[in-house]
Amino acid sequence: MNPQNNQIQNNQHDFIRFALEARVLAFGEFKTKAGRLSPYFFNAGGFSNGVLLGALGRYYAKALLASDIQFEMLYGPAYKGITLAAATVIALAEQGRNIPFAYNRKETKDHGEGGTMVGAPIQGRVVIVDDVISAGTSVRESVNLIRAAGGEPAAVLIALDRMEKSGTALDVGAYSAVQSISQDFGIPVVSIASLHDLLTFLTASADTDLKQYLPAVEAYRLKYGINA
Repeated sequence: MNPQNNQIQNNQHDFIRFALEARVLAFGEFKTKAGRLSPYFFNAGGFSNGVLLGALGRYYAKALLASDIQFEMLYGPAYKGITLAAATVIALAEQGRNIPFAYNRKETKDHGEGGTMVGAPIQGRVVIVDDVISAGTSVRESVNLIRAAGGEPAAVLIALDRMEKSGTALDVGAYSAVQSISQDFGIPVVSIASLHDLLTFLTASADTDLKQYLPAVEAYRLKYGINA
């Protein structure tokens, strides 16, 4: 294996281990918004203290820098994306990249600075930071807001790509939300880790308690997963 690829995989597996220890990633049986019974669940809201959020920001920054995408600023869609973008710009600053960021309000403010946008002026190539892409609604809104403000979306940066086809438990789409975003807007989606990484992590794990979930995750991928 190429040493750089090996380093990237190590980072992905480290992130999965980190998410498990933080109880942000859990295995069992969980019903998704689409009505599917998923053998795993990822909730970025569980990164809820300074140590965890600081580490998460460093994982985001490392994935973004490894992508070699050119960007001038970050944007965090309300609500989770605000904290995630803030943590990422702090981590980037620690590495010598002092990058501005902005975010939106859910409701328009009619006093003070007013409007829906907060933070640095939107300009240049903008990376949208979020936790996951489910239906893609948040990203589509973000793309429209960024373009209306004079910037250009450069990429979407997420924590976990579930690599899962859109639709419901019975009506399965042809593409994932991540694929649709890339096709519709012509921008890449960068993830810290993906379902593929989760499967390789479980396959390589010596922990029998974790490994017991491998068949269920593989079956879920066969039923709802995209072709990697």
